[in-house]
Amino acid sequence: MFRILFVHSDFVLIHKYPGVSVHKDDGETMLVHEIRQALGSGPLYLVHRLDKMTSGLLLLARSAEAARILSTCFAERMVEKYYLAIGSKKPKKKQGLICGDMVRSRRSGWMLTTGQSNPAITQFFSTAGEDGERLFICRPLTGKTHQIRVALKSIGSAIVGDSIYNSSSEADRGYLHAYALKFPYAGEWHSFICDPRTDDVAGDKWQEPAIIRGIGLWSEPWSLNWPEVKLKR
Repeated sequence: MFRILFVHSDFVLIHKYPGVSVHKDDGETMLVHEIRQALGSGPLYLVHRLDKMTSGLLLLARSAEAARILSTCFAERMVEKYYLAIGSKKPKKKQGLICGDMVRSRRSGWMLTTGQSNPAITQFFSTAGEDGERLFICRPLTGKTHQIRVALKSIGSAIVGDSIYNSSSEADRGYLHAYALKFPYAGEWHSFICDPRTDDVAGDKWQEPAIIRGIGLWSEPWSLNWPEVKLKR
């Protein structure tokens, strides 16, 4: 269900495994309760969320005050978030910015439009995967539901194994992974990486040679040459 990666006096980071709901779902035990039992003491507070199919870094606060501070960091876009994804096809562009309003679509999904009233904004780089697939590193600058999944579909490379946005794709999971976080807390910056290549439960495709090489190019994602984007507050 999860693996604890780092424990601080005020927060904890876990690797949430793919297919695990953050909230109680279909009779499953709530993830937060399971983590609290593993730690053995104290309350825990979610400060952000991951989709059920998405694996990787999940940050939880260990007090109400820490939750307030960390939630404010997310709300004020002070947290740097980086995701890895494996797309099913060569995209319309290999790197750049995907920006547009998101509206409801069919089958509980969303779609990207050309509107700019409240856009979802995602930066990305990509490199070749195996058999015509594509490895992406994505930096979402906003926090919309299904943002990266919709963004990659909009450039013609829906995520491998994504049951909503790539329903014809057959894989052992949906290949989206919360790879890295960098955020300020108590006067210092904290940075964490959860490398899917080193965890057997993350999915078979992370072990493909092209994927292994590609992720190796992005070992410090915050150091990549991300163009500056001015955001509306």
